[in-house]
Formats: sequence, structure tokens, C-alpha cells
Amino acid sequence: MSAVPLPKPSTAVAAPRPAQGLGTGLGRAAWLLFERDVRLAFRRWEQVTQPVVFFVMVATLFPLALSPTSQLLQAIAPGILWVAALLSALLALESLFRTDLDDGTLEQLALSGQPLGWLLLSKTLAHWVLSGLPLVLTAPIVALALAAPGEAVGVLMISLVLGTGILSFLGAVGAALTLGTRRGSVLLSLLVLPLAMPVLIFGARATDLAIRGDEPGGALLLLTAMLILSASLAPLATSAAVRISLE
Repeated sequence: MSAVPLPKPSTAVAAPRPAQGLGTGLGRAAWLLFERDVRLAFRRWEQVTQPVVFFVMVATLFPLALSPTSQLLQAIAPGILWVAALLSALLALESLFRTDLDDGTLEQLALSGQPLGWLLLSKTLAHWVLSGLPLVLTAPIVALALAAPGEAVGVLMISLVLGTGILSFLGAVGAALTLGTRRGSVLLSLLVLPLAMPVLIFGARATDLAIRGDEPGGALLLLTAMLILSASLAPLATSAAVRISLE
């Protein structure tokens, strides 16, 4: 009986399985964290509605205290809208990282092996969606109540998108720095308000130019540059501040 010849071993090297890309893993982790924060926020409606209610209340008190003439309201509308938006944005900053610190989520994020700055960037974007975006959507109603022309509403919304985004990034740094303090809300306001003054100035300037019928492109470009700069540097500063607070 003849022996069955054995197959010769192949000299070809098997191609390795394609590993999951680093960018894919980071994107998945950031999206899960973003989705988690949004779902948790909708379980506590008061945290979402409180800044919007405060924004509307502050903006509508001025016509009651001053003369309700349309000329006066148009003159003071940019300042009223932006001061109210700035103060409303500060209300939601205290709880940005505080709850995650209390339940140990921040420690898990720091030990997850993923870049902490990337994960905190996702949390900051979720914070803007929950606090800044409602202000942007509510602003046209408040602006029309302050006798602002309809042509300026688009510029107002664009400037608020840029400005509230900057405030969210600045607030994330301030919230991370004040995690270990007892009266963090007071210290947080003292840290963020001076840094937010350029946002207030250029945002109100863009709105004022739009109400007058002038070109607001210069102020909007400055806000865009500030947003890009804050989005680039704030996650790194926030990550370093969170690690210091966890030690």
C-alpha cells in the first residue's frame, strides 16, 4: 500500500488581521460618552431648562425696568442678549464634572487607556448641546421681543453658536480647576468671567452691527478664530487640571 504524500508546507506568510484603528476606537469611546451624558441629562430636565429659563427671564426684565420703546430696546438689545447668555452659560458649568467626580466616572476615564483630553472634549461638546444649543434656539424669540429686526436674527444665532462654544471650552477648564474646592461655583465664576470678556465684546459687537444693517464679518471671524484656538488648547488644559484634581 503506497503512502499518501503529505502536502508541502506553504512558504507564504498569512496576512495579519486588520487591527481596529486607533481613530476608530477613540471615536467609538467619545460617542459612547457623548450619548451617555445626553441621556443622563434628559433624566434631569431641570438642568437643561434652567439656563434657558434664566436667559429668558433676564432678557425680559429690562423692558419692564426701562422704557419699552423700540428705539431704546434696539440700542440695548445686543448687550442684554449677550450678558444674559453669558450668565446663563455659567449656571450649567458647576455640574459639568462634579457628578462624574462623585461617582468615580472621572477616575475610570483617566484609567481607561484612552486619551483623557479626547474624552473630556466629548463631554464638553455634550455640555454645549445641552446648555448652549437651547440658548441659540431661544435667542430669536427673545431678540424679536427686544424689537430687534428680523434680518439680524441669523447673525445673532451664528455669533451665539461661536460664543457659547467658546464659553463651554473655557468653562470646562474652569470646572476642572475647581473640582477640589467646596465653593466651586463662586471660584468658577471668578475664573471664567475675565476670560469670557472678549467673547462678550465681539459677540455683542457683531449683533449690534447686524441690527444697524452693517457688515458683522470682522467680529464673526474673530469669534471663529477664538473658537478654534479654545477647541485646540482647552482639552489639553482640562485634562491636566482633571488629573491634578484626582491626585
